[in-house]
Amino acid sequence: MAIMERSGRQEARVVPGPGAHAATQRARRPVDYVWGVARLAIGWVFLWAFVDKLLGLGLATPENKAWINGGSPTTGFLKGTAENALGGFFSGLAGQGWADWLFMIGLAGIGTALILGAGVRVAAVTGGLLLMLMWAAELPLANNPFLDEHVIYTIVLAGLALANAGDTVGIGRWWGGTALVRRFPVLK
Repeated sequence: MAIMERSGRQEARVVPGPGAHAATQRARRPVDYVWGVARLAIGWVFLWAFVDKLLGLGLATPENKAWINGGSPTTGFLKGTAENALGGFFSGLAGQGWADWLFMIGLAGIGTALILGAGVRVAAVTGGLLLMLMWAAELPLANNPFLDEHVIYTIVLAGLALANAGDTVGIGRWWGGTALVRRFPVLK
């Protein structure tokens, strides 16, 4: 810490040490907490979808259609898209083992990264891609020509990544300081 004298009084100023990131030295603002809570909320949306499809908790997924009971997590949604503009393509993916695995790994990974605040950039990109694929599967939309919650969530995910939302109410500051993330910043 450096001591500066200004107008006859002393002020303390934090001077970052070698290798310190300027972003990690910035004081948190109220908007940082808003982004942090938004990150937790959207992370929970993804993680809950994973848990419900895995275990069939009876909300969106009945117990007999749970993945652990032999159900397919992609079938319900994708089979329902058969009549849509891109329905032939998307309904053809329904129930494919590789699609089920990618979907479930994506839900779990995106949700976990967002809740922890580590890997938010990767989670934002992959989550946005997953959401935009789900949006495309529903075209044409029933209530709006082009805008629905999938697009809104994608925009918010981009904001989370740009705002470094993992740094507040999460382990993003610590994660960002690891040698791996310093070498590959996209992992932040």
